[in-house]
Amino acid sequence: MISIFVAFADEMALLKAESSEPSEEKTEATHRPPTYIQKVQSPDELPETYTVSATVYFPERSQTDSDPLTTADGSKINPRNPKKHRWIALSRDMLSRWGGEIQYGDSIWVRGISDELDGMYIVRDTMNRRFRNRIDILVGRNDNIMGRWDNVEIARAEFPQEEELELDFKPSYYGLAMSK
Repeated sequence: MISIFVAFADEMALLKAESSEPSEEKTEATHRPPTYIQKVQSPDELPETYTVSATVYFPERSQTDSDPLTTADGSKINPRNPKKHRWIALSRDMLSRWGGEIQYGDSIWVRGISDELDGMYIVRDTMNRRFRNRIDILVGRNDNIMGRWDNVEIARAEFPQEEELELDFKPSYYGLAMSK
């Protein structure tokens, strides 16, 4: 019992000893404000594009496998709002594991579907082997998005070499690459 009082007294003494002024290292800025964030690539500057068919899928057993909340690369899907992940599945012919040029984790620009679905996605899943030249966009059943679109353009997002643009990849509040 005495050791508890001693530990408590030591803790209180440390709290009183600390100054209310922020220390030098705490005031040093480690993150840039959002106005300094630069786009690395815009969808108008796409590199080599591929024309594919696009569909949507839900994280359900009937549309995936026995573990619908885990993607092919092991990522976990938030069942409450799968659409917010902005993840896609690619047909096997496009993935490097089966001889294609795109890998899990690559960022992909998608355009030609709709204003809501066009944009950047991350490759996290694989489609059934019967599909070729196709992407599947992860959405939730409650999003009320269904359809199939042909002549959709996709391209791997490419980032400039580090010599061209200095980036600080330290963790940030914005989850983006910050310019120095």
